[in-house]
Amino acid sequence: MQTRSEQRTGLAYGIAAYTMWGLLPLYWRLLDDAAPSEILAHRMVWSLPVAVVLLAVLRRWSWIGPLLRQPRRLGLILVSTLVISANWFLYIWAVNSGHVLEASLGYFINPLVSIAFGVLVLRERLRPLQWAAVGIGALAVLVMTVAYGRMPWIALALAFSFATYGLVKKGIKLDGIEGFSAETALQLLPALGFLVFLGLRGDASFTTGPGQALLLSACGVATAVPLICFGASAVRLPLTMIGMLQYLAPTFQFLLGLTVFHETMPPERWAGFALVWLALAMLTWDALRTAGRARAALAEAAAQAAAAAPPPEAATEAAPAAAAAQPTAEQPETPRPTGLTQ
Repeated sequence: MQTRSEQRTGLAYGIAAYTMWGLLPLYWRLLDDAAPSEILAHRMVWSLPVAVVLLAVLRRWSWIGPLLRQPRRLGLILVSTLVISANWFLYIWAVNSGHVLEASLGYFINPLVSIAFGVLVLRERLRPLQWAAVGIGALAVLVMTVAYGRMPWIALALAFSFATYGLVKKGIKLDGIEGFSAETALQLLPALGFLVFLGLRGDASFTTGPGQALLLSACGVATAVPLICFGASAVRLPLTMIGMLQYLAPTFQFLLGLTVFHETMPPERWAGFALVWLALAMLTWDALRTAGRARAALAEAAAQAAAAAPPPEAATEAAPAAAAAQPTAEQPETPRPTGLTQ
């Protein structure tokens, strides 16, 4: 069980991670002169050196050999790499194309999509409140379709791609830094080849100035630092707390879309977002209630076990009697009296 100090540290790391993820639109807008594909390629290329430095500092290399001998896990890593690459590209494109609010909607509805995947793919059973939340989320998508005059495909693509990524990661079973390193290793060569191609065509923005080059090079750090903070948080906080913290990132994105990028929010879009927030509030309440019941059940079981155990004095007195009751060669075995322990 984590101490209060560790939980406070974990909470600080978690808030830092989700705040940085929520503020990433500001960073991608600084790179507006570069095409989303070039930003993505630099993010992939510069993430691997950061991952290698982390592995070297932590001395965590032993997982590489066993992984290379498991084709199925390698295949799953390839799938997760493709899915997260698509997610990254779409998110960067959405931010730099003026769709920050719709991108935030995608990450708001992502927990609902993950729950739907749990039912459809993993055959998990939902509690009534979870079913209600998923139904309200589906209604929110319908309202948003009317509000936008089209299906909110950016939000849905972000939500489904990230939920798929999480589903595939469950089969890989690698820790955060190891999984991040494996994925960026697969991303390196295609991304590097694309950057070379852009350079040969004269379309690369990396060489337009030292400021742009520095910003593009820092994409790896911008990718890795929140992940490190998240990993430090995940080992110190219960899952229910992590689940509530995950709403910080889309909340920051939503506020940026409104106040910094001045995207429009007509009443029908407010209605759609309100439905999503209602669904998330129901999920959070259900998770907290379930966690509280589980803690109460554990406490009750511990209390019952303590009550059933004999007091230390009785155990001390019982030991000689138990020894005397053991059979010897000259004495036939007699039934052990009930209530005594060995």
